Amino acid sequence: MSFYIGRKASKLCKRVCAETATEIKLLAENWKYILAGLIFQYIHGLAARGVHYIHRPGPILQDVGFFLVPELGQEKGYISESVFTTIFLSFVLWTFHPFIFKIKKIYTVLIWCRVLAFLVACQFLRIITFYSTQLPGPNYHCREGSKLATLPPPNSVLEVLFINFPRGVLYGCGDLIFSSHMIFSLVFVRSYHKYGTRRIIKLCAWLAVISQSIFIVASRKHYTVDVAVAWYTVNLVVFFVDKQLPG
Repeated sequence: MSFYIGRKASKLCKRVCAETATEIKLLAENWKYILAGLIFQYIHGLAARGVHYIHRPGPILQDVGFFLVPELGQEKGYISESVFTTIFLSFVLWTFHPFIFKIKKIYTVLIWCRVLAFLVACQFLRIITFYSTQLPGPNYHCREGSKLATLPPPNSVLEVLFINFPRGVLYGCGDLIFSSHMIFSLVFVRSYHKYGTRRIIKLCAWLAVISQSIFIVASRKHYTVDVAVAWYTVNLVVFFVDKQLPG
């Protein structure tokens, strides 16, 4: 029994070492794309922080989703975040599965190059839209009377550059059209749909994104238009950007 376990462990170790060597080589060839994508994640966060300074709370706009979907309440806002976290972590773990399992259809570095390209394109469009028109935020901390709804002018450039992480990310206002959570979730699920191998997981992933859309509206974190625009914009962006990337 111990011999069998030792043999399996040896095979796994060899697989991990071989895959690591391959991925390091790919990273050496593509590190600029990975770095650029990661830097843009910060730029996107900085832009979202910046729009909070010009956000002005007001009456919540009429929204068909708010009429159709019962409000969860502030104390249950964690539900949509839990669904998003599950999608996010599941995808990240899946991208590293080639290090462990024999079934392989992707390289970790290459899949993240594609994913970051999709994210950057979508986030660039998102920055343009939420700076073009600022809507009064429907989230509880963005409403009239909340101290977090507006930000005082920054005391220094560093205050802006540090974006008050993570509080500034969790309690942002004004970056509405279109939903950042939906960007990540749709990009991740579309990527798994193309490169994943388990049909049941693909089905569950799409159901998770649909449920997340509903929970976002039910939590009043976004207007329905923010979610609806994300659905067709992200899918179109991924479709066209994917055609421009090498296979």
